[in-house]
Amino acid sequence: MVDKELLDILCCPETKQDVELIEGEVVKKINEKIKSGELKNRGGEVVKEPIDSGLLREDRKYLYPIREDIPIMLIDEAIPFGEFDS
Repeated sequence: MVDKELLDILCCPETKQDVELIEGEVVKKINEKIKSGELKNRGGEVVKEPIDSGLLREDRKYLYPIREDIPIMLIDEAIPFGEFDS
């Protein structure tokens, strides 16, 4: 689990917007899309590794993946979130 204090200071590296932790069903849907080989990150690369959770940008456009308790805060690694926003 990502440390609460770390979450409080993290922000989007592009826009500096706050981010919120996303877990549960949404992560399950994202991982299903990753498993099918259909999900591309912002850099246009197919995402191959499942995520444990994610940090969603305040405008809900992009999610930064978290793997093994490490937030991947790289702009090109962000996952477009639109289709998962319900």
